Amino acid sequence: MRVNLMSAASQTEVKMKRFLGITLMICCSLIGLGTAIRCYSCKDYTGSCSKQRDCSYDDACLSLYERGGMTYRQCLKYTDCDYNRLSQMFPHVSSFTFKCCNSDLCNSAPSTAASSLIGLLTTGLVMWWMH
Repeated sequence: MRVNLMSAASQTEVKMKRFLGITLMICCSLIGLGTAIRCYSCKDYTGSCSKQRDCSYDDACLSLYERGGMTYRQCLKYTDCDYNRLSQMFPHVSSFTFKCCNSDLCNSAPSTAASSLIGLLTTGLVMWWMH
């Protein structure tokens, strides 16, 4: 036989805390759903882009790299992130690669900082090893 040592008041308090915790978890998980993202929006040869644009809720950020030419950055419906569809949308671009992403400003130019750091660390390691 089991004896319940918790009073009715403390059982109610535990249930309320549990309910509040679950409610807070659900609310926190819903934050950000249905919000639009920001993307870089430009076309250039240098890959540097500072113009930003607010996109629609069902958009993604596109980076389209023309072979030997322009880089296009813009908002795009996520359902259009397909090579065949992009070929129709950019008929003047004969050969390209692209990337679609869905977080704020994710279509920026690739960072060279990481590769520079790796190169520096590798050089230091080789010099230490040769010493």
